[in-house]
Amino acid sequence: MTKTNRAALDALIAEATVDCYNDSECVTGFYTMLEEHLVLPFGTTVLGVEVSVTGVDLSGDDQIVAVCVRGRDRQRIPIVDVPLPTPAPQGAEWIEAYRQWL
Repeated sequence: MTKTNRAALDALIAEATVDCYNDSECVTGFYTMLEEHLVLPFGTTVLGVEVSVTGVDLSGDDQIVAVCVRGRDRQRIPIVDVPLPTPAPQGAEWIEAYRQWL
């Protein structure tokens, strides 16, 4: 993904949070957009280890997490902490918008 400009990110943020009354609802809005638009799986490197991001989920503390898999091991990592590969997967602009919103 090329560097997305601020106006484009603001438009995505507005779309994800249009009917939200609090932060928890905003997180759910971003989660919904990621579920709809982020192409999975995609590969990335976390702490020097190659993993496959196979899904996104909501944690109990209102965070969006990436489900990272390597072999039989699975780890849920806050999606804002997952480095995006080059080229970024389709829909990664929603991750950038969520990062900006936070």
